[in-house]
Amino acid sequence: LLFPVSNLCGKCRPRDADLLQPSLNFLYWSLHQTTPCSQQRAVAVLLSNVSLLELLQKVLECTWLRSPPSQPAYLSPEDALLCSGWLLVASLLLYQHRYNTEVHQTLSLDLTEVLNAVIFRKKKPILLLVSIVQFLRAVLRQNFSSSLLVIVGQNTAQGAMQPQPSSLQDAALHPLAMAQVFSLVVSLQNLLVHKDLLLSQAVVACLETLVEYLYVKNQDVALHVASQPWHRFLLFTLLNGGQKSFLQPEVLRLMTLFLRYQSSNIISQKEITQILQEATEANLAELPEATSRALHLFLCQV
Repeated sequence: LLFPVSNLCGKCRPRDADLLQPSLNFLYWSLHQTTPCSQQRAVAVLLSNVSLLELLQKVLECTWLRSPPSQPAYLSPEDALLCSGWLLVASLLLYQHRYNTEVHQTLSLDLTEVLNAVIFRKKKPILLLVSIVQFLRAVLRQNFSSSLLVIVGQNTAQGAMQPQPSSLQDAALHPLAMAQVFSLVVSLQNLLVHKDLLLSQAVVACLETLVEYLYVKNQDVALHVASQPWHRFLLFTLLNGGQKSFLQPEVLRLMTLFLRYQSSNIISQKEITQILQEATEANLAELPEATSRALHLFLCQV
């Protein structure tokens, strides 16, 4: 089925949302819900379809070309198509790298536009933000180097707002700039305040990958980002809700992140003791799977 569905997508236009959205969902599902052997073949089939990749390029660009919806919570057919497009491309990036699959057509994206889609959200629905954040994480995991994706230069319309990469820090973080890093971190923190489970999972994972990327590029920058005082206010905000327990997956993963990069001004011995106390009193067998995994990683880090 991959052949006819992918060929059908390649013959569509980005505005054919009613047909494209379920088709892209099928391709995404085919990549994830199959055996490793079949997965490798599926990736090869999709990456050999030049028309499909050209269509995906046009779909992603619609993210910043179309005007924001009047109702941000409402997921229109166009927004649903964008979600499917970003998630599919993120998966293709991941699996192309894993299997070193031959690429017949590259995708070209402006990094500034991708970052601005998260930083300047303009009433984007939560599911669309989740999809773009997932893509951004996939790109960070590959250090912006992929035979499938080409990162083009800074958008000239935004050039006046961006610092020139003349500093040693900007050169080390290329293609990111320090100003972009801090804007992205603040935006991801703000998204966490929404306390949406799906969004929180994607944002925390992206923060983890971002700091890992920074640590490889410039350890001082990574430690500086991880120790920003605003992180502590973020933790208090996340705990100041209906669930004041530290045993929330996103809180545990953030705590683990700060421990890993020795941000003692963010997480103190007091918080560590509170988490250990809550874990002692909890019925571990009844904890959700996401919480169990996050608690395991936290304890290993401690």
